[in-house]
Amino acid sequence: MAKIITFANQKGGIGKTTSAVNVAAALGKLGKNVLLVDLDPQGNTTSGVGVGKRSARVTVYDVLIARTPVAQAIVNTPFAGLSLLPANMNLAGAEFELVTADRREARLRDALAQVKADYDYIVIDCPPSLGILTINALAASGGVIIPMQCEYFALEGLSQLTMTIRQVKKLYNPSLEVTGILITMFNGRLNLSLSVLEEIKKYYRDRIFATPVPRTVRLSEAPSYGKPIQYYDGYSKGAQAYDAIAKELVQRI
Repeated sequence: MAKIITFANQKGGIGKTTSAVNVAAALGKLGKNVLLVDLDPQGNTTSGVGVGKRSARVTVYDVLIARTPVAQAIVNTPFAGLSLLPANMNLAGAEFELVTADRREARLRDALAQVKADYDYIVIDCPPSLGILTINALAASGGVIIPMQCEYFALEGLSQLTMTIRQVKKLYNPSLEVTGILITMFNGRLNLSLSVLEEIKKYYRDRIFATPVPRTVRLSEAPSYGKPIQYYDGYSKGAQAYDAIAKELVQRI
């Protein structure tokens, strides 16, 4: 049965989608069968693996709202071992339509139960919020990876997110755990980055992934070509970092 991992952080612009896409692709290159779930109405995960947001006729929205069988929405990607459950702007309406729905926090969990046996890993990318879509992802997952930049506002957001994780664990998903904290856009030459990293280590030393993701131009360029970094520039520092993170993830869970 698949191990389900959510990438979550309510703060935007911190490399969450980049990390979800590239860790999923790296797992695929390791020979794992991976389903990447785009749970963000912006659909950046979808376009980041070369799937057109407008061309996707059935998406995660249809799965959550209409309870379309999830297998009908999954599409193949050109990358090894990697399939996609796509999203587009239709998903923005789900926040409102699920408010009065029965089992609204369990819609994604119920859907993924239909295909868990077909994959080694299911990787979920969340929107930058702590709304019902993120709650669905956390309720469906065994673990959470929290991407973080080394800046002080990120520390404030981390405490809020961990409170939400505790609430979801208590109310909906007793098996939910924090798998790890992933340091993104890291610049070891900046004193700020180093001091914030030390602060994070005071509380989460055992949870931090050993390899930080550097801030690189190649990582920024890859999504515009619809490719994970491993297929855009496999020898870049970003590709090497995500390959190392994927290997560590396999060892952790």
